[in-house]
Amino acid sequence: MKKIYNPIPSKWSSILERPTKTVSDIESTVEEVFTDVQNNGDNAIRNYTQRFDNVTLETILVSSHEIEEASSLVSEDLKKAIQLAKGNIERFHEAQKTTRIFVETAPGVSCWQEKRPIQKVGLYIPGGTAPLFSTILMLVIPAKIAGCEEIVLCSPPNNEGKINPAILYTAHLCGVTKICKVGGIQAIAGMCFGTETIPKVYKVFGPGNQFVTVAKQLATKHGIAIDMPAGPSELLVVADDTANPEFVASDLLSQAEHGKDSQVILVSTSKKLIEQTEIAIEKQLAQLPRIEIATAAIQNSKLIYIENDTIALDLINEYGPEHFIVCVKNEDFYINNIINAGSVFIGNYTPESAGDYASGTNHTLPTNGYAKNYSGVNLDTFMKSMTFQKISKTGIQHIGNAIELMAEAEGLQAHKNAVTLRLKDIK
Repeated sequence: MKKIYNPIPSKWSSILERPTKTVSDIESTVEEVFTDVQNNGDNAIRNYTQRFDNVTLETILVSSHEIEEASSLVSEDLKKAIQLAKGNIERFHEAQKTTRIFVETAPGVSCWQEKRPIQKVGLYIPGGTAPLFSTILMLVIPAKIAGCEEIVLCSPPNNEGKINPAILYTAHLCGVTKICKVGGIQAIAGMCFGTETIPKVYKVFGPGNQFVTVAKQLATKHGIAIDMPAGPSELLVVADDTANPEFVASDLLSQAEHGKDSQVILVSTSKKLIEQTEIAIEKQLAQLPRIEIATAAIQNSKLIYIENDTIALDLINEYGPEHFIVCVKNEDFYINNIINAGSVFIGNYTPESAGDYASGTNHTLPTNGYAKNYSGVNLDTFMKSMTFQKISKTGIQHIGNAIELMAEAEGLQAHKNAVTLRLKDIK
């Protein structure tokens, strides 16, 4: 990892640059796939599955037999772990429910807000080198609590045409209505346009590589909403001499092993901790099964020394990390003043892995600096806020003249007339 000492603010932007391709590098490929899927449906899906996943599928839809078979292949210990996580995630997201907000803004003018679920949602679950069945918990649970009617899940098949058993078990456990063996750009395109097998949805959720991220962004041009433009995973740790360097190294590597395009950063007010963490990383890295992936990610990553907490916090807010771990003596300073972060983990015994799996918070979070303007997935992500109003004769008399004056000032006579006629009728 590259070590940087007291970088000046004018250099922060280049130092904190993510190792991601620009949209223009891959947008043409994404558009080509989208057009093909829109025009040719399942046939295009099968062709791209053969091309990108090296498997020919007779059917895209996962059968009930496949789900039963998958369940038998998942160990009882793993099932119990998944069920424990499911309970914690349910409790945290159930608590996010809100009641109707009702206000009488003026005598006879009643306004209220209620939330309604998004009827049809599509979930993308990465497979490949890391089958992220935990993401199913993070997406399906709030979707079910919100009341979404149709929950479609797409995940890439392996070279035998199968989806990882843990993915199928978790999807069935949580109540997914349809599971499709399709990944990458073609999965997003399928849910965007609908095919003979894949239903068209109203909003697409889930993480993925840079191609999936661009595909989700392109889907918005076709009237499909997305949770956020989430891309390669990232983590920033702020630590001082009170932190355990072995713990810090393990947290950095836990994100580095996600993918070669992941990025991890340590910001510290202690040069000693930086040196100790670097040694710990080298030791732990050598023992990882995914050493090649983690090593590539580490090359994108930084160890940054900053002389005090105030400057460190400014740099962290400039970066806007997806995951932010706070291991410092003065943790309240960072907790109270962090503005841009997807999810915050506090103290030596709060690994980011806890949020990934079982503490209860959601791990689908904004990356690539989008923590500056996006929230992570939560219950409201699967809902819409709708406003209602009812105005009595007394109410329209209270606000009618103001409406008339404002409408006339904007040159919208029909708007004014809609009120004037009612006021005359009351008289």
